[in-house]
Amino acid sequence: MTVSELVARADLKAAALPDGEREITGVYIGDLLSWVMGRAASGDAWITIMSNRNVAAVATLADTACVILAEGVQPDEGVAALAEQKGINLLLSGASAYDTALRLRDLL
Repeated sequence: MTVSELVARADLKAAALPDGEREITGVYIGDLLSWVMGRAASGDAWITIMSNRNVAAVATLADTACVILAEGVQPDEGVAALAEQKGINLLLSGASAYDTALRLRDLL
């Protein structure tokens, strides 16, 4: 499934969608950035509540298909623009990380 398809089917909003055709191949949930760097796989949809600029850097290093900010978290100022610039798909979910993951499980 592509990131754009996920947005349309999982009740997510796009804060930045520079590469909507990127394929999602898995899911990773985590907020400790060093763990995400070492454990998220290329192509994962990364679910987190972290909303600062470091998220874009970690998503780039881990080559995630998208970052989903769960729990209604909004990106810090400038983060959406930075994500767009770096080619990172940044999505927003009003649901908990758990419920967001369940939605993805049902769709992927």
